[in-house]
Amino acid sequence: MDREEHLTAQLKAFEGRPAATRATGKDPVNLPMIRHWCEAMGDTNPAYTGPDAVAPPTMLQVWTMAGLSGHQGLSGQGRSPHQGLSRHQVRSAAYDDLLALLDAAGCTSVVATDCEQEYLRPLRPGDEVTFDTVIESVSDRKTTKLGTGHFVTTRTDLRVGPDLVGTHRFRILKYAPARTRKTPPRPRPVVNRDNAGFWEGVRRHELLIQRCTGCEVLRHPWLPGCNACGCPDWDTVRASGEGTVYSYVVMHHPPFPAFDPPYAVALVELAEGVRMLGNVVGVPYDKVRIGLPVRAEFRAYDDELTLPVWRVAG
Repeated sequence: MDREEHLTAQLKAFEGRPAATRATGKDPVNLPMIRHWCEAMGDTNPAYTGPDAVAPPTMLQVWTMAGLSGHQGLSGQGRSPHQGLSRHQVRSAAYDDLLALLDAAGCTSVVATDCEQEYLRPLRPGDEVTFDTVIESVSDRKTTKLGTGHFVTTRTDLRVGPDLVGTHRFRILKYAPARTRKTPPRPRPVVNRDNAGFWEGVRRHELLIQRCTGCEVLRHPWLPGCNACGCPDWDTVRASGEGTVYSYVVMHHPPFPAFDPPYAVALVELAEGVRMLGNVVGVPYDKVRIGLPVRAEFRAYDDELTLPVWRVAG
């Protein structure tokens, strides 16, 4: 038996063991919670209001939930059966042990996948729900887009007094996250008809500045017409790439994929007089200063993306 088969056998041994025994819902079925549910769901069924109201059947799980404070003393490990327990302490040592075994096997992430419910009679305000939960099944190891792991299905039988009122099956996937790309792709620049020439120049490792052919004013970012005289005609000037840091910001938060904070982003004033944004490289982020001399460098981030960055000169 290999290690995976041994783990599966250990997990299967939990099938049929209790996950909760003789547990009691924190609150009786009540109208305020029914109203909150119906408002959240947009359910205007008149059966859920008034003196003869019943609870929406799909609220079945609600009456077993622990709320934000959780259930106290989850497993009761290290205590006698009657020591420090309350009627709301529901989760068994077996269920904790099952989750711990999955964690130890690398299945540290969890996602709820689906549930199935059966209704035997409506629940009404004032009903006090008790429930028992059993670990119904643990699957063989499965591979999903999220990762590889095991589906765990529990079955909860809900009662009011001695009468079974409903059954709730709940399935989770405990999994080891699939490996993702170590370096997420950089965001792509927005390229349109107005600025396509600039990005074509970048691909050729040229830093191109627009020049109005009417008044010869240089401009950046690229525009369809001159913002000085309004002339729609223009040509380009190849920039020297020399400049100084005019202003800058150090990015700490929020984090973005493909970026490793903290990092410096500078507004660089080129020798030609226009200003451009870009990352500052070749110096620690905390050494960037206004007036720092820099020079344009073209960095390929992948086969399809080249961007200008600013390397400290000298």
